[in-house]
Amino acid sequence: MSETTPAPQAPQPHTATPEVPRGNAVLRDILRGSVVTSILALLVAMVVGGILIALTNEDVRTASGYFFARPADTFRAIWDAVYGGYEALFRGAIYNSRADDFLTAIRPLTNTLGNAAPLIAAGLGVALAFRVGMFNIGAQGQILFGAAFSALMTFRLDLPLALQLPLTLIAGLVGGAIWAGIAGILKARTGAHEVILTIMLNYIAVYLVDWMVSTAGVLQKPGSNQPISAATPSGALFPDLFGPAYPNLDVGFLLVIAATVFVWWLIERSSLGLRMRAVGENPHAARAAGISVQRIYVYAMLFAGGLAGLAAMNQIQGAVTSGFDSHIDAGFGFDAITVALLGRSRAWGTFVAGLLFGALKAGSYTMQASEGIPVDIVLVVQALVVLFVAAPPLIRTMFFLPKDESEKSARARAKAARKAVAR
Repeated sequence: MSETTPAPQAPQPHTATPEVPRGNAVLRDILRGSVVTSILALLVAMVVGGILIALTNEDVRTASGYFFARPADTFRAIWDAVYGGYEALFRGAIYNSRADDFLTAIRPLTNTLGNAAPLIAAGLGVALAFRVGMFNIGAQGQILFGAAFSALMTFRLDLPLALQLPLTLIAGLVGGAIWAGIAGILKARTGAHEVILTIMLNYIAVYLVDWMVSTAGVLQKPGSNQPISAATPSGALFPDLFGPAYPNLDVGFLLVIAATVFVWWLIERSSLGLRMRAVGENPHAARAAGISVQRIYVYAMLFAGGLAGLAAMNQIQGAVTSGFDSHIDAGFGFDAITVALLGRSRAWGTFVAGLLFGALKAGSYTMQASEGIPVDIVLVVQALVVLFVAAPPLIRTMFFLPKDESEKSARARAKAARKAVAR
């Protein structure tokens, strides 16, 4: 019986895994990047804010009472309320289309830039500390002490503009750096947590400035029994950039731009910034690599305090020149934390976030005056922006965006854990 020889098999072609087109990879990286998620977070916050505007509007509530009889009235009232609110926000923050001339129409933009200047300066200080792994929530105290130190050192000098202005500015930077440096040194020497240190220093600064402006011969305005300091000397005032028609925009904004460039260079391009980033990523590995972690902590807080001092100088040399008290920070100290978080602790991200919050603040007054919308609605929108920016996976899930590698690995670990439990 002869054996049958099997027919030769044709060689199977080698099928290589097709390459993902580079354009798709670039698009995926863009969609899951921080810029897109931040923009979408702002969009979602504005939508939720629009819902709140509609719910608090009297015309909407009235029209909803007979919704089933004439539903178009309710939808029209909702549109009028939401559109009117955000149109007023734009008109008060960017461009007033109802103004008689162009120069008057752009005044809201200058108000936005002026409001943003101290926010950006203080936010840069918080963001810089974040990059080093420190939670600096003491910008309020640093602003207060920077203003008080500057007033103590320079308000009585009565020098010409060329000397008085830079000396007052430098004294404010030094005062803020001193106050933040206390927390940095205690953190470096004793290991005390910077959150507790900066919170306590905030309280100390508030009550210390209260005492200073209430005590004759210290900072209290001469001839007054009110708790307020003397007015800022005329030689220390920041000149207006575009004249008296735009009083909210002065040289302080240019200093804030310079500070943003400096922080970007310091963190991203300098050797000191490299050590700062290393400490922020892993202080134990940085110490093993020969970096003095304690020294970096002190440096970071000194820089952060100096930037908060710049925010203080934008106040007493620009916005509030008739005298100050313990409320001179105007909430910027805590808003700076929000700005730094929204800017993801990057210099230019913080700058853009400060502009956004400056616009919301400038536009909120027009919303309230022309549309009767409470300022609290704008504060809710700010909080929602931070909420959604702080939760990128939520935004990616809502808009079906590609997951980043950390989310994919977390999902894979969870799936493996469920399988192990099932076995």
